[in-house]
Amino acid sequence: MRKSVLFKGGATLTGLQYLVWAAVLLIGFFAMISDDGVKKSAAYAVNNTCFYALIVYGNIRFLYPWMYQKKRYLLYAVASTVLLLLAGAGRSYISSVIHNKPAASGWQDPATWITFFLSGITVFVLSFVFRLAIAYFLVKKASEEALLQRSQFELKLLRSQVQPHFLFNTLNNMYYEAYLDSPRTALLIERLSEIMRYFVDQSSRDTVALSTEVEFLDNYIQLEKIRIQPEPDISFEKRFDAGTVVPPMLLMTFVENIFKHGIDKISGVNTITLSLIHEGGYLYFRTKNGINKHAEQPTPNGLGLQNLRQRLAILYHENFQLDTGSDGRHFSAFLKIPLDEPAMHGR
Repeated sequence: MRKSVLFKGGATLTGLQYLVWAAVLLIGFFAMISDDGVKKSAAYAVNNTCFYALIVYGNIRFLYPWMYQKKRYLLYAVASTVLLLLAGAGRSYISSVIHNKPAASGWQDPATWITFFLSGITVFVLSFVFRLAIAYFLVKKASEEALLQRSQFELKLLRSQVQPHFLFNTLNNMYYEAYLDSPRTALLIERLSEIMRYFVDQSSRDTVALSTEVEFLDNYIQLEKIRIQPEPDISFEKRFDAGTVVPPMLLMTFVENIFKHGIDKISGVNTITLSLIHEGGYLYFRTKNGINKHAEQPTPNGLGLQNLRQRLAILYHENFQLDTGSDGRHFSAFLKIPLDEPAMHGR
């Protein structure tokens, strides 16, 4: 999703950059027109603007991310100096050509060199302001995308997350249990009530307690087990801090896919393992289930996993890991998200 956010915001952001450079070009043109005339002023303005852009984008697109952010400070300082010297030399040379001076004068005049080098330093410093402005617009666009995504997510929850077949199957089982006057009936009703309360009270929040999220998964698993005979063998390892908070409904997609694609009713042999571990500032969630040869298997490009990946990209940018795979006998899924910093990017 992050790529799509940048792409969608890219059109507007690119247009703004064009406007900035057009303004610089026009300012340079009108500043020189009274002394040099239209043709020379236009050439001079284009020359200056091109070298300003070379310094700005050379720094923010290449030198800064490739050197400074990788802590290669000395190399960054040397490369920046070389960039300014080359830009100043090139600008000086072309300026001498524009003004019909001998080409060598652009290289030999110390005053010209110093002037262009100092102005290059000024532009180099301003490139950081330019970079901050670009970052601001990208963050603003990502925030708008996150709000839209959240609204769409909440609408989808209301419309389709609690699927009709799930409710009907559950209610039929509850009716059967009630008819036989089974003591499990009260427990079934309680679990269904907890699930509905989760959807109403928790799913629209930015974060929920991890213990609440796990309780929701447990209730869902227990209700799904009712309609599967014989009951599947399910193990769920849990090691986490109950006070930890996470965005709601991040783990549900994996569990839902297990019961949708991984239950073989024909053989009746179904083994499911789940693991939720909080370790080293990260939450690790793993699932593994047998492959049902009679059902379509979830794919990395499936709608549920695709939507989950988009939401994770908004919440955590690139600081997450989501993997799914199959060895021919088992389907496995893995999710790793950070818990040492709040997942508030999607607010």
